[in-house]
Amino acid sequence: MLDELLGRAGLKERIAELEDENDSLRAQLDAEQERRADAATARQAAEQRVNKLEDRIAELEDRVERAESDEDEFDFRDTTTLRRERLREVLARLRSVETEPEGALTAMVADKVPPAVRDVLGERASLVERAAPCLVCVDDEGLVSAALSVPVEPDPFTSWDDGFQIEESWFLPTGRFLIALVRADVFALGVYEDGERVAYEGFESDVKGDHSKGGFSQGRFERRRDAQIAEHVEKCEAALAEHDADRRFLVGERTILDDVDADADAVRAVDATGKPEAALADAVDEFWTARLRLL
Repeated sequence: MLDELLGRAGLKERIAELEDENDSLRAQLDAEQERRADAATARQAAEQRVNKLEDRIAELEDRVERAESDEDEFDFRDTTTLRRERLREVLARLRSVETEPEGALTAMVADKVPPAVRDVLGERASLVERAAPCLVCVDDEGLVSAALSVPVEPDPFTSWDDGFQIEESWFLPTGRFLIALVRADVFALGVYEDGERVAYEGFESDVKGDHSKGGFSQGRFERRRDAQIAEHVEKCEAALAEHDADRRFLVGERTILDDVDADADAVRAVDATGKPEAALADAVDEFWTARLRLL
C-alpha cells in the first residue's frame, strides 16, 4: 500500500523485469562462450585433419612423379606440416643439437644442391633437389637428416658448425612485420607485433567475374575487367604505402602479385578466399607454415 502511494510499486516491477532480462542475457552470453569454445576445439581438430591430408597428398604426389619418371629414387622417411607451437617445438629441438666443431651442416638450398650437401648425403641428395627450396640440417653422424621449407627464405648459404644455424625470424612471426593479401577483388593488410595484430585495413573492389552470355563481347568484357583489376591494384599499392614495418610480406593470387609495385621481403601464392579480414587470417596462418621432410 505504501509502495503504491509513493510510486515505488511500478519501479519494483521494472526492476524485476530488468533482472529477468539481465539473467536472460547472461544465459545467452554463457551459451555463446560455450559455443566459441566448442568451435575452437572443432577448428583445432579440423586443422589436424587438414595437416594429415596435406601430408598424404604430398606423399602421393611424390609417388606419382617417381612413377612417371623412370628414375630409381629414394623416398622421404616422413613428411609433416608444421604450424604455430608445433613448428616452434621442432625448431627448438633442432637448435638444441650440439656436435663437435664443424659436426653440424646447415645449408639453405634454393635450387642447385651444394657440394657439401652432396658429400654428406650421397645418393640421398636427390631428396634435397625434390624438397628445394629448403633448409637442410644434417649432422656428421647421420643422426639428424632433415629438410625444412622456409616461410622467409634467407640467401643460400652452407655452414659447418657445432650446431644448426637456424634463425627464428625465418619461420615464426617475430618483431614488427606486415602481411598484405592481394586478390583480384580483395585486399587485406595486417601489421603485427610478435604475432599480435596491431593495425588492419581491408576492402573489396567491384571486379567483374566470369563472362556471361549477352551484353559485352568477350574481348570488351576482358578489357573492362583488366581495367578494374588495374584500378584495384593501384588502391592496394596506395594502402601499402601508408603502413610501415620492419619486414613486409605479400601473399595472394600469383598473377595479381606480379602486378603489385611494392617492396617485399617475401612473396607467396596462397589459397585464402572469402571476406578480407577472414581471408587475411587464413593467409597469415598459411604463410607461417613449414613442411618438414626427413631425408
